[in-house]
Amino acid sequence: MKILLFGITRDIIGDGSLMLAEEDSKGLSTVGELKAQLKKEYPELDDLSSLAVAVNQQYATDEESINGSDEIALIPPVSGG
Repeated sequence: MKILLFGITRDIIGDGSLMLAEEDSKGLSTVGELKAQLKKEYPELDDLSSLAVAVNQQYATDEESINGSDEIALIPPVSGG
């Protein structure tokens, strides 16, 4: 499963993308489960005020189903002027 990282999520994880091996993503069936797993591995993600997730370029809720062939994007809160 390929996870694209933007903004502060890129800084926290230390790269522009993250590849979850099949064995690491096997028990993950929803966006919420993926977010919980990533927050366990990268506790700083839990400090963000919000964290949107896109599945195959569409915003997704925590209940959205995912599978190993999906392209996931973590989209942190943004501010602008």
